[in-house]
Amino acid sequence: AEKNLKLEEKITMLQQQNEELTARIEQNTVITRQLSEENANLQEYVEKEVEEKKKLSRTNEELLWKLQEGDAVSPVKLPPASSTSFYRCSSGNSSPAKVRTLRR
Repeated sequence: AEKNLKLEEKITMLQQQNEELTARIEQNTVITRQLSEENANLQEYVEKEVEEKKKLSRTNEELLWKLQEGDAVSPVKLPPASSTSFYRCSSGNSSPAKVRTLRR
C-alpha cells in the first residue's frame, strides 16, 4: 500500500511535469511562428532595400556618365567625381557601363 502511494505521487508529479512541458512546447511554437513571420518580413524588406540600392547605383552611374559626357563638350572642366571610368556600349546601347582597370 505504501509503495502504491509513492508510485501514485510519482505519477501525479510526472503528469504535472508533462503538462508544464506541453504548455512550454505550445508557447515555443507560437513564438517560433511569430519569429518566422518577422524573419520573412525582414527578408522582404532587405530585398526591397537591395533593389532600391541597385536603382540608386544605376542612377548614380548614369549621372556620372552624363557629367563626363558634358565635360567632353563643355569648355569648363570640372574635377572628376570618381576614379571610375564610363563608356557607351558599342552595341548602340546608351546606358553607362563600368570599365575596370587591370593592374599590370
